[in-house]
Amino acid sequence: MSFRLPFRSRAGGEPWPGLELLSTAVLVLDAARTIVYVNPAAENLFEVSRGKLVGMTTREVFGDAPGLEAGIARAEASGAAYTEQEQALAVPGKGLMHLTCTVSPIDHADAALVVELRHIDQQLRIAREERLNEQQHANRELIRNLAHEIKNPLGGIRGAAQLLERELDAPHCEYTQVIIGEADRLQSLVDRLLTPHRMPRFRAVNVHEVLVRVKGVVQAEFPAIPVVCDFDTSLPELDADPEQLTQAFLNIVRNAAQAQNGTTAGPRIALVTRIARNATLARRRHPLAVAAAVEDNGPGIAPELRERIFYPLVSGREGGSGLGLTIAQTFVVQHGGAIECESMPGRTRFTVLLPLGGNGHAEP
Repeated sequence: MSFRLPFRSRAGGEPWPGLELLSTAVLVLDAARTIVYVNPAAENLFEVSRGKLVGMTTREVFGDAPGLEAGIARAEASGAAYTEQEQALAVPGKGLMHLTCTVSPIDHADAALVVELRHIDQQLRIAREERLNEQQHANRELIRNLAHEIKNPLGGIRGAAQLLERELDAPHCEYTQVIIGEADRLQSLVDRLLTPHRMPRFRAVNVHEVLVRVKGVVQAEFPAIPVVCDFDTSLPELDADPEQLTQAFLNIVRNAAQAQNGTTAGPRIALVTRIARNATLARRRHPLAVAAAVEDNGPGIAPELRERIFYPLVSGREGGSGLGLTIAQTFVVQHGGAIECESMPGRTRFTVLLPLGGNGHAEP
């Protein structure tokens, strides 16, 4: 059966009583799937005016969206409402959005369907953050145990190679030097694995001072890649460990610079800071948070790596250790924050969210 909703016919996308004040985004479609009405919540969600959306078809707005088209077809065929819990829709200028979509047939002279859309990106982000935190905790314990197991034999191997070197003729010493060099390299890797387990020492920190310091280091290391800054200078200081924060951002920015290899259209990195309101971090809601983003125009992260980029020893770059982002995430989580990642060819953005107002420290 179809639903009869309490509104009267309106022309040209003018307001329909009963839908204007809803917090849920609503699109009203005619039988040809042309939009005849958009409520203010939908304008806010898509950041497109009602006047621009009305008169367009769903395909013109969302492009090829098989999930939405299938939902509309099911609702039309059954004459009853159909809900898709996780619908991905691409809106020009907004990128991919994850929404709960309900399509309901209506009995109306000028319309055939009502499409209700609810944003679920935040719920998905929180679930992903919890998953990453759980995985990180398990990885941290595994790495700590492995690092300690590896450390002792490495010392023995290096010591034995040094003793052997004293007994060998000069031409053969190059082999012991290889052993000593590789033992030192592995020792350095083990030390890096254990580094994140020092708990932060908090004090008032200006995030822009940290980012400017990181910019200087990366520009010296990669002089051919410009690093531009877009800072909100009104941001207050936050409670953080400046050394750990510097290392976290350095790992992210250096990762962005290394990803520029092969970029033909002018490599570029941007550092952007903004205020984030009502941010949920580590299962806690914070009225205000600092959002510091690192954006590059490199080739992007391979789809098969996107869910694993923060795992230790996972790298999308040949010769990479796969520890930089792991350490960065560990430090940020210890500050009660989170790292979000969006990536597509030509645009990769890592956003570090850090709570303001104190009390954001995570438990070890």
